[in-house]
This record gives sequence, C-alpha cells and structure tokens, in this order.
Amino acid sequence: MTAYFYEFEIGKIGIAEKDGKITNLYFENDELPKDLLICETSVLKEAARQLKSYLAGELKEFSLPLAPAGTDFMKKVWTNLCEIPYGKTATYKEIAEKIGSPKAARAVGLANNRNSIPIFIPCHRVIGADGSLTGYRGGLELKKRLLNLEKGK
Repeated sequence: MTAYFYEFEIGKIGIAEKDGKITNLYFENDELPKDLLICETSVLKEAARQLKSYLAGELKEFSLPLAPAGTDFMKKVWTNLCEIPYGKTATYKEIAEKIGSPKAARAVGLANNRNSIPIFIPCHRVIGADGSLTGYRGGLELKKRLLNLEKGK
C-alpha cells in the first residue's frame, strides 16, 4: 500500500492506495500500518485535489476509484452512504431499512465505524435517530464542520 500526506485546513491527512484504488484515509491521530510506502502517485494526487476542492465547498461528489476492505454487509452499507446526497443526512435506521435489514441499525453503526475511507465515503452524513451527532473517527468537531460545510454554513 502506498500513501502520501497532505496539509488541509482540517489538518494533515494521509490518503492511501493500492493498485490504483483509494483504500484508506488517515487522520493525524490514526495509527499507520508498518508496511506503508510513502510515495505520491497520480491517483493520490487526484484524491488530494478532489478533497481540497470539496473542503473549499466547490466539489459536491467525488469521482475516485475506491476499494475499502470489509465484509459484504459493510460494503453494502458503504455503497449506500455514497448515495446520501451532499448536504443531506440519514439515520442508522434509515440506512438499515434501505439495505433491506431494518433491524440492523447497530450493524450499520459498526460498518460506519469501520469505514477506512471517511469523507470520500461520507459516513459523516449519518446521524442518530434523534438528530444528534454520533461518533466519528475524525472527532465530532470535524463531523460537525463537514456537515456545516455541506449546508453552506
């Protein structure tokens, strides 16, 4: 796996790829794999360009080859997360219902937690049933910031 680190207004972010597909996004406090090769590739450069454009409020939808590792259920959840429109949110229960597993809200939460490519796979758009912001690997402050960015605040 190859990764490169970029400075954004939200902090230093590492983006990783394997075989030309984005596999991971690392926040500053994330633990990095030991076998990570630090090298900028064309797909990483493009991912950073799109992320910068998104954070500037210019890009609404990413167009990157993504390859997160996970179970079939997790991949189903992540595919569904990518369908939540920019500026909108969904609850864990709504996602569970949409994928045909209405009682699996907790499992959807676990899949969200295991999302290795946050922001690109927009798990920040998933909120609690009462509208509250729930856990986010980048921290609740970043989640709030991303949601406000998408709402034009």
